[in-house]
Amino acid sequence: MSKVKISYYGHSCFKVESSSGSILFDPYADGSVPGLQLPRGLEADVVSCSHGHDDHNAADLVRVSGKTPTFKVSKLTVPHDHHDGAHRGLSDITKVDFDGLTVCHLGDLGRLPTAEEYHFFDAADVVLLPCASYFTISSAEAQEVIDHLKHPCLKILMHFREGRRGYPVQETIDEVAADVSFIHRLAATQIEVESSAVPDEIITLEPIQ
Repeated sequence: MSKVKISYYGHSCFKVESSSGSILFDPYADGSVPGLQLPRGLEADVVSCSHGHDDHNAADLVRVSGKTPTFKVSKLTVPHDHHDGAHRGLSDITKVDFDGLTVCHLGDLGRLPTAEEYHFFDAADVVLLPCASYFTISSAEAQEVIDHLKHPCLKILMHFREGRRGYPVQETIDEVAADVSFIHRLAATQIEVESSAVPDEIITLEPIQ
């Protein structure tokens, strides 16, 4: 049995820890995301940045432990927009295999995946999924991605606006909920997932600040 602990720091930034090591996704630079501040003192074995924009690539703010993890990391590059990357460039989908439990961070996915791209991640146990439109796929497109995922699969939404957190051009989480069905909004900042009991849910977490 494999188990991971997932901690949320807002926007698209998560830390995933297991007995095989830790990885931190998409740390954001100071002042890059309205209403959010990346906590100081974060540490991980691996820092993974989906692309080079300031709200996703502040690897310099995270200490790399120096330990060698035993999980496997795979990446697939996709467009950051609906124009093959002509407007915003490219972004990586990152898949991490934690010895029997797979976590996939979709980065700033900018358009619906192709059949080949779906095949890269559609069997993941946990998918960290952007929504809210403008910079990423819309909430309606996020629902279409969800419809392609296996069961059970835990879907954790990211890159949306809530209150003063996030960009004004993004959809709010309440607007996202009009297209994405049955979102369970947790008050927690962390969640643990075991390979033997993966929740088949769509959730949001509160950011650690």
